[in-house]
Amino acid sequence: MAQRNVLIYTRTAGYRHDSIPAGAAALTELAGAAGFAAETTEDPGAFTSERLAGYAAVVFLSTTGTVLTPEGRTAFATYVLGGGGFLAIHAAANAEPDWPFYGDLLGTRFDGHPELQPGVVCVEAHDHPSTAPLPERWSWTDEWYNFTSNPRGTGVRVLARADESTYRGGTLGADHPLAWSRELGRGRVFFTALGHAAEAYEDKTFRAHLSGALLWASDEVPPSPGPRPVR
Repeated sequence: MAQRNVLIYTRTAGYRHDSIPAGAAALTELAGAAGFAAETTEDPGAFTSERLAGYAAVVFLSTTGTVLTPEGRTAFATYVLGGGGFLAIHAAANAEPDWPFYGDLLGTRFDGHPELQPGVVCVEAHDHPSTAPLPERWSWTDEWYNFTSNPRGTGVRVLARADESTYRGGTLGADHPLAWSRELGRGRVFFTALGHAAEAYEDKTFRAHLSGALLWASDEVPPSPGPRPVR
């Protein structure tokens, strides 16, 4: 059984989202409901092999820029590949821009976004705990992140995508992934592009999305079917 602790990391070295406190509070509540003790920190010193060994999952909550030390990067990579869980939320796609491993971990990089606006999320898979609570077409308001490339085919399993016809400013076309999971080494990685506004973290459906993602990343549910990276 994995350690029943979760680390919520909120350090920023670039743009800082006003929603981070609301997100951290929501994740702490969701972790507690699942029986986890949650710790929120902005201290890169938390990323040591000894500290990380005590966590079932690490969450990057809208982290931006370079937020890890070289030693922390090594410890984090070892943690994930060795069986740790990683949940990356929203602007975490814009973290560690000069670390190739992190880009490979997520499968792509952040490439800007249009203005905050309503649109539709299309769920591809309902057999994953993060998307099981979502409707097939989910009306939602967010920043609708664009990416430098489509992560599909890099070993990730796409779970939900954006319907670009329902908002302005999309750049990936008909196949615009928004949330995906992967298993890397012995670890689990989950990314959701959603979660810009503080109000999002009060929304029951979005909270269910995050709760399912956290449970999956922490290995509290059986592995989902889907592609595994070729190693």
